Amino acid sequence: MRRTGRIRVATIDSGVNPSHPHVAPIAGGVRITANAVDDYYTDFLGHGTAVAGAIREKAPSVDIYAVKVFDRALATTGTILLRALDWCLDSGMDFVNLSLGTLNSSYLQAFQERILRARELHCTIVAAYEIDGQPALPGCIAGVIGVVLADKCPRDRYMRHRKKGRIVYSASGYPRDIPGVPPEYNLQGISFAVANVTGFLAAEAASPCTGK
Repeated sequence: MRRTGRIRVATIDSGVNPSHPHVAPIAGGVRITANAVDDYYTDFLGHGTAVAGAIREKAPSVDIYAVKVFDRALATTGTILLRALDWCLDSGMDFVNLSLGTLNSSYLQAFQERILRARELHCTIVAAYEIDGQPALPGCIAGVIGVVLADKCPRDRYMRHRKKGRIVYSASGYPRDIPGVPPEYNLQGISFAVANVTGFLAAEAASPCTGK
């Protein structure tokens, strides 16, 4: 059973431009650094805003929260990523969209601990299953919705299939279209396949005919 009230979706990314028409309104957000947590979640890269826009398109009624871990580049540390997951779990998120991951196996136990806690809290983590063809943490761990890229999948659907003995999800790697901009010049990739899957699942959870 999912908790009552509006579905809460956290996007761990580069923040959000809260006034962007593809995203607004934003329910709130934080910036997480190695030493602090504050409310300065402005997006300087555009990536997090595009991710949030893809989720909003699929799930217009959910509450979206920006969890900023990237600033001027799409790079962060494992420690900051774990702190971001802790914030999401402490804040009662129903879904956590995590378009990134790590190949560093030293973080395996720490991720497993948080995935177990997420399951206890009925929080669904959606993450990239692999990086450059190699299983990535936390997306490859059982209990996480692992997502792979499906170049030919239409943007209005997602698929489930088996990969290396487990169920993975796949979706288009394109965010929402930008008027006047050809799709090949828009942002694209696994980040947006993850966001599209998060949006579909959040919309299903928000439907009065479905439960979580």
